[in-house]
Amino acid sequence: MAQTLAPAIRQLLLDGIAIPACPLALTSDRRFDPRRQRALLRYYASAGAGGVAVAVHTTQFEIRDPQHGLLRPVLELTAEELQNTQQLHGRPIVRIGGIVGQTEQAIEEAQWLHDLQYHVGLLSLAGHAGRNLDELISHCQRVAEVIPLMGFYLQPAVGGVELPYAFWRRFAEIENVVAIKIAPFSRYQTLDVVSAVIDSGREDIALYTGNDDNIVCDLLTEFVLPTAQGEKRIAFSGGLLGHWACGTQQAVMLLERCKQIRRSGAIPAEMMTEAAQITDCNAALFDAANGFRGCIAGIHEVLRRQGLLEGTWCLNPNETLSPGQADQIDRVYQAYPHMNDDAFVAEHLDVWLS
Repeated sequence: MAQTLAPAIRQLLLDGIAIPACPLALTSDRRFDPRRQRALLRYYASAGAGGVAVAVHTTQFEIRDPQHGLLRPVLELTAEELQNTQQLHGRPIVRIGGIVGQTEQAIEEAQWLHDLQYHVGLLSLAGHAGRNLDELISHCQRVAEVIPLMGFYLQPAVGGVELPYAFWRRFAEIENVVAIKIAPFSRYQTLDVVSAVIDSGREDIALYTGNDDNIVCDLLTEFVLPTAQGEKRIAFSGGLLGHWACGTQQAVMLLERCKQIRRSGAIPAEMMTEAAQITDCNAALFDAANGFRGCIAGIHEVLRRQGLLEGTWCLNPNETLSPGQADQIDRVYQAYPHMNDDAFVAEHLDVWLS
């Protein structure tokens, strides 16, 4: 029997939480650093994140490579630490694990998540280009038999495949789908998913933005679309973002502010200014100028400067900051000092690293 999502966790997802996509802590010889990995998780919980996603793109897909063998250790440490931290803070923290690969691999990863008491599997279809619609839906259905799913529309620039309205319309009919992370970095493709969920009639699927180039606008927008039953409304509940792996406390406050403003029905003009500033900041962190090649290293660089990570190392030695990217991070740090968590991290770092 498929694992189903506890009502309290499902309600958390629907109400809207900030979910950072967790990086991988490594030593200078590119070995797993459990101490700093735990420090990252403690930071996210202390910052108010409602959930954490691990074994996703920001955690580096290479953790699955046999020469590293890090998928299971990272999943185990994260599950243990988040359960401990949850007790410390007296509130649930949604545990989300990435799932990739062809069907048998995806089912195995889903089973690991199930066994380690993760709440949700974030299902990536990267690597499934060329499969027809029936094959894609069959794949998703089989994985959903193991664990509740969050769908994932990953932008093609970093390995995602284009998934049309027809896919999302059928995906939304899978009973154990509880959420969708929408991250194609495209207004058109974002609307495909939104329209499909509305047309499905499902009101229990939470939408999460992963559109790092449009975070604030996504969180402020209420989509109103006509259906045979009249107008239907839907909005993004929250965000699951690599961008929120740093500046997490500020991200938590931003989400709450956006939710309050959206409910008020009146968006202050300064929010659109802030939206552009956050996109500018993201362009530096994610290395948009170079096709996102330095997107993971950019997040690492901020965490390194704060002392949470020892360095910017990735498992792939070729994955580094792009030339000039550090200068761009300097620029946005100086331009938008209110967007960082430096003081908060400095206050608690010794405890998180203990």
